[in-house]
Amino acid sequence: MEWNLFFGHIAIVAGFLLAAILVMSILRKQRTSSAAFAWVMAIIFAPYLGVPLYLAFGGRKLKRDAHTKQDIHLVGQETIPRKEADPIDSLLREYDIPGATSGNEVRLCHDGVETYTELVDLIESAEHQILITTFILSRDEVGQDIVNKLAIKAANGVTVRLLLDDIGSFFTSKKFLAPILKNGGQVAYFMPLFRAPFHGRANLRNHRKIAIADQQTVLAGGTNIAKEYIGPTAFEDRWADLSFVLKGPAVRHYLEVFQSDWQFASGEMINIIPPCAAGSAISGDGVMQVVPSGPDVPMDPVHDALLTAAYTAESKLWIVTPYYVPDEALAQALRLAAQRGVDVRVLVPKNSNHKIADLARGTHLRELAECGGKIIKYPHMMHAKVVVVDDRLAVVGSANMDMRSLFLNYEIVMFAYSKADIMPVNDWVEGLMNEGTEGVETVGLVRDTTEGLARLMAPLL
Repeated sequence: MEWNLFFGHIAIVAGFLLAAILVMSILRKQRTSSAAFAWVMAIIFAPYLGVPLYLAFGGRKLKRDAHTKQDIHLVGQETIPRKEADPIDSLLREYDIPGATSGNEVRLCHDGVETYTELVDLIESAEHQILITTFILSRDEVGQDIVNKLAIKAANGVTVRLLLDDIGSFFTSKKFLAPILKNGGQVAYFMPLFRAPFHGRANLRNHRKIAIADQQTVLAGGTNIAKEYIGPTAFEDRWADLSFVLKGPAVRHYLEVFQSDWQFASGEMINIIPPCAAGSAISGDGVMQVVPSGPDVPMDPVHDALLTAAYTAESKLWIVTPYYVPDEALAQALRLAAQRGVDVRVLVPKNSNHKIADLARGTHLRELAECGGKIIKYPHMMHAKVVVVDDRLAVVGSANMDMRSLFLNYEIVMFAYSKADIMPVNDWVEGLMNEGTEGVETVGLVRDTTEGLARLMAPLL
């Protein structure tokens, strides 16, 4: 009995010390006060749940495993002169993001059929190398079809490298991918969850979507490889999403991001030299800037660029996102933009595939509406991540307007500064808005309280 009391006392003291150490770590490392508060409350009031959850999911830039991944250093190319650069371009250069390049060609993929067609064409036209990273590769018929096409290319001597996020593609086993592996292709999983479950791997996911053929052509945006995203024919329950095909100097930066991610996940340095040899000869008019963000990028360039966009927008600021859970700084900037007369619109799905995110967005949307912003609910699931600022900037990529994408995930976004490329994005967004319903619903006390609690816990999502 005495030994039981002794070990029980030791366990209590050890638990208290561990909780105290974690609280100090939270207060030092969390970027936002809301995130720090949420984690501290979880550890204090539910330590048996909060402590293991923080060890598995907490933290941002300094996780042990993430820290072993070297920061991405994109090689600077010939960029537009600093005096001609947009203020956001100038800001990003201070974050060691290379300035925008000219001479690019961009073509939008307006729906899942177009994106599927472009992905298949990219794979089948490749002569030397196919590099793909995606958050989700589903085991459905679309995923099987893409796996088979990659296997054929690998069998024909084309270098095939497929990088999957371990949580996003959790059920996509090596057995399912066997056709690629048997024919000489290689597959890697980004931060396997169960290899070190308490290293914070679970919270740092690779959400980037990139497909590159022969170092010349990129297919990127917000679209995963699954039936709900893409397919050869129209599908009634397919999600609205936006991707694009890129050729030109900006392709190099997508190559460098893939190289960094692949080397971290597999240990292999993939050859991207000479990068973009043919692509650099493209004589397009597109002015593009490739912006990665995440634990392998110093600071938070995508978040800070969007914050700057909110403060510098003069007439228009349109946001398309499946999940609207911004931090307070960004939410306040958007409210202020609406109050000073900017046409601020946020387009979200009426009901997304994440109920908690829908709860967490409620108070944000109502507060923005009260300040003059327009909230538009798309009738179906919409997965696109798009921002349009005046007639000077369009942003398309993998980052949602939520704290997970802006502060935790590995993301990649394209900033387009050329009017000829901004207008098609503007028109696509406007088309979605015309299908939606404007306004926010009045909620009762119970719903308002539930949404407030979800917003408080949003930093933990």
